[in-house]
Parts: sequence; C-alpha cells; structure tokens
Amino acid sequence: MRLVFAGTPEVAVPALDALIASERHEVAAVVTRPDAPAGRGRRLVASPVAQRAEEAGIEVLKPARPRDEDFLARLREIAPDCCPVVAYGALLPGVALDVPARGWVNLHFSLLPAWRGAAPVQHAIMAGDEVTGASTFLIEEGLDSGPVYGVVTEEIRPTDTSGDLLTRLAFAGAGLLAATMDGIEDGTLRAVPQPAEGVSLAPKITVEDARVDWTAPALRVDRVVRGCSPAPGAWTLFRGERLKLRQTALAPDRTGLAPGELAVGKNTVHAGTGSHAVELLWVQPQGRKPMAAADWARGVRIARGERLGE
Repeated sequence: MRLVFAGTPEVAVPALDALIASERHEVAAVVTRPDAPAGRGRRLVASPVAQRAEEAGIEVLKPARPRDEDFLARLREIAPDCCPVVAYGALLPGVALDVPARGWVNLHFSLLPAWRGAAPVQHAIMAGDEVTGASTFLIEEGLDSGPVYGVVTEEIRPTDTSGDLLTRLAFAGAGLLAATMDGIEDGTLRAVPQPAEGVSLAPKITVEDARVDWTAPALRVDRVVRGCSPAPGAWTLFRGERLKLRQTALAPDRTGLAPGELAVGKNTVHAGTGSHAVELLWVQPQGRKPMAAADWARGVRIARGERLGE
C-alpha cells in the first residue's frame, strides 16, 4: 500500500522504521507536528519523526493544524491507501479521515478499551496493572474508540518506569503495526468493535497528578514515581522548594516513620508513607540535575524529624 505515516516523538520512530523497511508498502510522506523550541537556547528543532524521515529522503508535512487546506490538498495529491499513526499529537478532523481509502490506523499503547487517551502507559503503572500492551485500531472521531485490528501484550515489571515500558511497547508495537498494514492490504484482517465494558480513560498527567501524597501507602507512592518518570516527574516539597523524585524503591522492613519523615543513613535515605517506608534513590532539586539521594541528603544536612511535603 501507499502510506502516509503520522507521528511526532521518539517513541514513534521504531514504527516508522518498520514501515520503511517493509517490502510490501511505500511510505510516501510523513505528517508530524511543527518544529518546536528545545534546549537552553530554545531554538526550533524538528521532531524525531521528521528527522528520521528526512534521513530516509521522505517528504515531511508539518501542518499547524491537520484541517489546514494546504495540508489537505497535498494529502489528496499523494492519495495514500492508508495512514498509520503513532503518537501524532493532534486530533484528526473528519475531512482528513476521509482521504485514505482504507482509513487512518492508530497504534495505541494499551489493550483497548482500557486506558483510552493521551497517557495510557503512565496510568497503567500508576493503577498497578500487571499486564498492558499495544493495539492497532481504525480511527474514528471518538476518543480511541474505533474497531481493533490486533493487539500485543506486555508484562509490567515491578521496577518499570513509564519510560522503560514505553520503550518496549514502541518496538513490540512497531511489529504489530507493520503486520496490521500487511493484513489490511491482503484482506486477511478485519477490525473488531471494542467491547462496551472495561473502558477506562488515561488523560494527560498533570503536575498535580504527579505530586506525591505521603499519607498514601508505599506501593502507591512508588507507582506514582515510576508512572511519572521520566515525564512530568513525580515531585514533593522540601523546605518550601520543589524536589523531583526520579527513582524510589519499596522498603518494607523500614517502619516507624511518619508520612514524609526522612531518615538518613550512611548511604541511604528513607521517607515514611502511610504504610512502610520507601527508599529514595535518585532525586532532582529545583534548578539542578538529578543526583543520588544520599549525595543530596549530605548536601542539605537533613535535621531529625524533617519531612517531605511540607
């Protein structure tokens, strides 16, 4: 098939690579979000998908909005059979959905209908799911509600961050998306409507969602830290300034600390929760780079009884 691929961040690149490598399909163009400011100089930088497409000599389209008439006219000229999508980052209007004869097919990082929305991996970890996966589905105007072509499953490991899990899903999902294109092209694959039961929503994680509640059980604290890593980053307050928590570990043998209370050992830092403690492994003070929690504790000279969250 003649394809136009839509995607923006690094997590979409493995899928683009899989389609470029396919001998059965042609990636005629790529649609991505416009260049965005990045780095200390805030200079405009092309998206990872745009950079990969340019390396491969593929035309790149960067509409400010996917309903812009210039973009729609060029899309009609290219006349794709199908448009695979991975984390494009903008809603597709009906006028765009109508262009490819076989529709727009999204690779979504959950087992639909679970975790429809912008942050499925983060929500799966924060909810304590043991298994997640990726799904390919035909995009319609509802939120991730279209009929499903195929799925792959992936175990959520006890120490997985959202970054860890998303990396694995990106590569597993790339194979799924390529196989879905093959099945659509040869007529062996049919999309199946999603069940009405089991729907859950995964909106974008807000800064307040990422704030640690030290009265919650340790398991919940650890899930929030892992689910919000690397972005937006779980955080708390220490001496009135924001402290990001980059990595923690459960410490079931460490008890007797009040919620948020810190206990510093020679090379350890523990914080109390609503159950047992968690060990702080990596933190990031406001305006500084991530550092080992033990090094941070030595630098700030934590007093007995000091707490996080205050």
